[in-house]
Amino acid sequence: MAIEAARLSPSLAAAAAFLGRRSPPTAPLLRRLCLLPPRRSLLASASTSSSRASSGGNGRVVALSSSELRKRRGSTSSTPTPGEDDKLRSLRRLFARPDIAIDAYIVPSQDAHQSEFIAECFMRRAYLTGFTGSAGTAVVTKNNAAFWTDGRYFLQAEKELSHDWTLLRSGNHGVPTTIEWLNDVLPSGSRVGIDPFLFSSDAAEELKAAISDKNHELILIGDFNLVDEIWGGSRPAPPKEPTRVHAIKYAGVDVASKLSFVRSQLDENGCDTVVISMLDEVAWLLNMRGSDVPHSPVFYSYLTVEMSTATLFVDSNKVSEEVLEHLKKAGVKLKSYEAILSDVERLAEKGAKLWLDSSSVNAAIVSVFRSGCDRYMRKRGKTGRQIGKEASSDDPTTKKRGVQNMELNGLYKASPVTLAKSVKNEAEIRGMKNSHLRDAAASAEFWCWIEEEVRNNVALTEVQVAENLLGFRRKQDGFIETSFDTISGYGANGAIIHYNPTPDSCSSVGSDNLFLLDSGAQYVDGTTDITRTVHFGEPSPRHKECFTRVLQGHIALDQAVFPERTPGFVLDVLARSSLWKIGLDYRHGTGHGVGAALNVHEGPQSISYRYGNLTALQKGMIVSNEPGYYEDDSFGIRIENLLLVKEVNLTNSFGGISYLGFEKLTFVPIQRKLIDLPLLSPSEINWVNEYHEQVWEKVSPFLSGNPLNWLLVNTRPL
Repeated sequence: MAIEAARLSPSLAAAAAFLGRRSPPTAPLLRRLCLLPPRRSLLASASTSSSRASSGGNGRVVALSSSELRKRRGSTSSTPTPGEDDKLRSLRRLFARPDIAIDAYIVPSQDAHQSEFIAECFMRRAYLTGFTGSAGTAVVTKNNAAFWTDGRYFLQAEKELSHDWTLLRSGNHGVPTTIEWLNDVLPSGSRVGIDPFLFSSDAAEELKAAISDKNHELILIGDFNLVDEIWGGSRPAPPKEPTRVHAIKYAGVDVASKLSFVRSQLDENGCDTVVISMLDEVAWLLNMRGSDVPHSPVFYSYLTVEMSTATLFVDSNKVSEEVLEHLKKAGVKLKSYEAILSDVERLAEKGAKLWLDSSSVNAAIVSVFRSGCDRYMRKRGKTGRQIGKEASSDDPTTKKRGVQNMELNGLYKASPVTLAKSVKNEAEIRGMKNSHLRDAAASAEFWCWIEEEVRNNVALTEVQVAENLLGFRRKQDGFIETSFDTISGYGANGAIIHYNPTPDSCSSVGSDNLFLLDSGAQYVDGTTDITRTVHFGEPSPRHKECFTRVLQGHIALDQAVFPERTPGFVLDVLARSSLWKIGLDYRHGTGHGVGAALNVHEGPQSISYRYGNLTALQKGMIVSNEPGYYEDDSFGIRIENLLLVKEVNLTNSFGGISYLGFEKLTFVPIQRKLIDLPLLSPSEINWVNEYHEQVWEKVSPFLSGNPLNWLLVNTRPL
């Protein structure tokens, strides 16, 4: 599944461009922060979104409203009736309430844990905008409504946003950031509101470097969310699904050992407590799984780990007797989900030294922590700011007490769980390999079925195809659910990188164009993610050339050998080079991390053209290999396997370091008739043949009858 590979999701990264340090609190989580010096505005002032043109005489890019985009592209979709959207009107009414009093409100995609996939009750941005993709940030002022998303979703956003919204394509030349846009449309001294639970502490701290000198204020509205206010009684209820124990035969390491590791990190860093807020980190650390979030086996919770105890903050109704016994055995006690704020405040007020991952812990928690620290220092006769100024970064006592960034008792550093979780142990690797073989068998049965259906002219929609694929997966042992919404895109829909077909708007699958299918599953022992692109008829020379170029990039990355401590961005060029040679490219990262029976998108590792992620690939990490090419309004191509990072034994070892490479986890044939054979080198032909030989050897024992014959035919040498 293609992803913008970065430590923070694109919508959060966009928000982080203008959020910064909070000032001392004036009320319980309703706080204001002043904006700092400006950056150059890129847009001329405009009163309505629909009046913007595509470019100016100086070549400057200007955003268009969604209705204008559809009009220019000749879309046949119906244009919404002119007039202000009811949801926007209701939201703007709230701006004038005395207890709110704001001029703009920012709505990100995340929940309070910075999750990519979230429960339906937290899909506030989707409810407000109508855009159903997983990444995007909405900003509403009294007169304007703007929406930012990345290259995976440009076409989808054009289709789904109403005429009230201006679409801004993040990352494109000349497109303003959220703060540049706000500075352009807001008068000096405006008040911009956010829900601090939905922004990481880092996103808030970025305000210092990114905000303008227009004397704006940032208002943290933590007592309620404005979108929830207008959603009202129709808002879905919070999830109440039970949790379960993730068996040791799949987890590989018991909870006591994992907590012991975390405590060793606490001791090494001079801290008393670490706050874990990422849902997959809580699930991994406690060897638990849940089903609160679609496609991800996680549950809404926080976890604090202290030197002698640990506390799980979760709805107790989700905890069975078996799970409770599992937690007690590891010395983990329970508190209510909502108690996290009061507990952090209590720890701060008694002078505890907290470790907070500021890229994931939300601003509400950090704000409460800092307030508690201030009260603790007042009791001692000094303010936290005074202590911070007096502390020397070279003073070992200061370091031990956790003074970081002029903050007493706070260590702001990546969670100790993040990297540990990403490096899989032997049991996790075994589970991933086993689940991928069962998934490959389901895929072979599916492709055998659909080829026969299309050959017999059976009418199938993109949704029906996805539903039937799910049916084949459900037959496999240990299947739980899909790992993301299946991307089933025929023809032009395949060019929408994260296309999500619906029964009332999908296309039929035919034999005249390419069909892209990106799907995955959650099994009790592993997580899968695979993309194949096929043609059920006769592909055109253009189809074959583009497909083969993508395949060459896929092969180049798969064959990579690189020294240890190499970050993923260094390898990204390998996947793009063959496309670059004919002036083509794609708008997403090449590879993302994958969890073991956890989130299909996992950090901190990635393979991407975005060079900000310096995380080195390590033995035991799992990443995707998914180059692609997308021709707007025509077709899309992507080829995706999952890879395990492994150590490679070489004749030499320059500098005495280890060298790494990849081992394939995914074993499903690549359609041979889409390959333009003269474009491939002998080495690349050998790769395809060797891969298909592996597919046959590993998957054929799971098949019989027609699917077995299908596999035999589709793994023959080129």
